[in-house]
Amino acid sequence: MVPFQTVERSGFVGMISTLDSRYVVPSRKYFSEVEIPKLHGEVRDQVETELREIKHYATTTDLWSSRTMDPYISLTIHFIDDEWKLCSKCLQTSYFPDDHTGELIAQGLRESLESWGLDEELMVCITTDNGANVVKAVGLNDWTRLQCFGHRLHLAIEASVKDHRIERAVGVCKKIVSAFSYTNKRRKAMAKAQAELNLPPHRLITETPTRWGSRQQMIQRVLQQEKAISQVLKADKKVRHLVPTWQDLDVLESVNRALSPLMEFTDALSGEEYVSVSYLKPVLHLLNNSVLSPDEDDTELTKQMKGAILQYLNEKYSDAATDDLLDMASFVDPRFKASYIADNRKDYIKTKAVAEIQALLERRTQAASSSTDSPPHASAGAAEEVEVPRKVKRSLGSFFKKAPRPSPAALPDRDAIEVELRSYLQALDVDGEADPLEWWKLHQANFPRVASLARKYLCIPATSAPSERAFSTGGNIVTCHRAALKPENVDRLVFLAKNLP
Repeated sequence: MVPFQTVERSGFVGMISTLDSRYVVPSRKYFSEVEIPKLHGEVRDQVETELREIKHYATTTDLWSSRTMDPYISLTIHFIDDEWKLCSKCLQTSYFPDDHTGELIAQGLRESLESWGLDEELMVCITTDNGANVVKAVGLNDWTRLQCFGHRLHLAIEASVKDHRIERAVGVCKKIVSAFSYTNKRRKAMAKAQAELNLPPHRLITETPTRWGSRQQMIQRVLQQEKAISQVLKADKKVRHLVPTWQDLDVLESVNRALSPLMEFTDALSGEEYVSVSYLKPVLHLLNNSVLSPDEDDTELTKQMKGAILQYLNEKYSDAATDDLLDMASFVDPRFKASYIADNRKDYIKTKAVAEIQALLERRTQAASSSTDSPPHASAGAAEEVEVPRKVKRSLGSFFKKAPRPSPAALPDRDAIEVELRSYLQALDVDGEADPLEWWKLHQANFPRVASLARKYLCIPATSAPSERAFSTGGNIVTCHRAALKPENVDRLVFLAKNLP
């Protein structure tokens, strides 16, 4: 979004005048005080209408500071609608000037849900990073929490690279990238060397400290361009000492071999337009049995890194609550079902699924009965009118009408759920590339009870990336040219940027 003052700039006014000289552009005050609040109200009404129909939902949250160092907290909701489409809505990016204690964050999150009329009982899970204050806030609210897979993987990799050999080799990479970043002469020499050696004309990549993937990309690029880099550095006395040694290259190759397969997992699990939570159990299984398992061609350093990453991830995902959540999510995904559930837990997960489906059906029945049983309220001061039912004349056939017999196929609720669950598990295998929500859209009529459980769990995001994307949007709005934006305007603009159709 461009600043409001754009409408008063001479270039913009001249362009509009060229297009239609009769049109008078409203002032920026009109847009900031009238049109944007009006549009925000309309879009909020649309979002509230959607939220009234949801059966269950999940959330993500995070804290962020703008360019002006104003603190904000975001809340994003995720749910599956009646058409089996996974929906995400950024509910708010609220100004949060108070101390970021667990107690105040817990209160702020609860008030956010209340402001949207959301029932906490319908929230399946909240996905967050591992910030101690956020973790404490979720615990105080007694909510189920899923740790962000992206953050966990980042910390696992950070633990695996704590080795003096790796630190030295990565330090050399950074100095090499810096040597080519600030001089056009070396970049030209690099391009010439790439052409002579038939290497791709790629530039070197700078590391971002908070993203392990950027470090991995930096290492890959240095290894790819190693011959061209060495040729240019050797020809320049000032940077000749930066030519990587064979020991450094061996270390970088070992690091690259251990980490390069993990890049795709982080990207794939960070999406918010497709189901991601049911992938976590299969991904952990794949990491343990294939991707990070020791290979005979691995160096000792590669094996050491793989072992450290697996040990960290297995330890962090071993608690009972997280294990139950991930098993249930993969269980209701028709691509996986019980394939990645431990053999000694399969019966437990099936029993848990039956109990949860039964609880969902009972809750739905109670909600329906309470809405139909509540009597209409008579208006104050109005005389109560009692309608006398008319006597209906019975037909001759009604005297011979027999009482309906119970259907032999009718089963108690629990037995019916167990039969349906067995049928679901025996259904044909689904291709791994298939969309589980499309499958449920087609087969909901066949497994209506299990479908209600799938709608509950498959809306959970595997990472907190949706909230981080909201802050990226906020960063594009609160630029250096718009540092004076009021917090309420930041909230409105982020909300519109994320939720406008």
